[in-house]
Amino acid sequence: MRPNRALEIGTGMFVVLGFAALFFLTTQLPGSGLSFGERSGYRVQAKFDNVGDLKIGSPVSMAGVRIGRVESVGFDPAEFRAVVTLRIDTSYDRIPVDSDASIQTQGLLGGKYVGIGPGGADTYLRDGSLIEFTQSAIVLESLVNKFFANFASKGSDSPAAEESK
Repeated sequence: MRPNRALEIGTGMFVVLGFAALFFLTTQLPGSGLSFGERSGYRVQAKFDNVGDLKIGSPVSMAGVRIGRVESVGFDPAEFRAVVTLRIDTSYDRIPVDSDASIQTQGLLGGKYVGIGPGGADTYLRDGSLIEFTQSAIVLESLVNKFFANFASKGSDSPAAEESK
């Protein structure tokens, strides 16, 4: 009877550890709002015309290195633009104030993230700064619609279309 009890305890511990691992991984997802090992940092804001499907917790990167995360996404009713608050880790405190922010996609169908391109100023972003130069997300549906609209208008101007009139 003793070996059976040890097997049951081992199986139970395995199941509990599996659930703990799933919980931990769930908290690390960009949209969960939960995370462990949260670093302190400073907040900067950037205003975009379109943020696509940028989510809270999405990475903020510079030169391919994660330097922070998206803390909030809101709307400015005075300017009719999206306001994105970024939390940058304190170890990256020498980002020039004239840097630019753009919303980019991870791979073809991946999630969105904010990429920061370095500027050349001698002063640096600090808590409460605003990134002035931004580039909005490229929405794939808009590109496809523009392509087909352009293709359709070129098709109506072709010589074959002129002869059929």
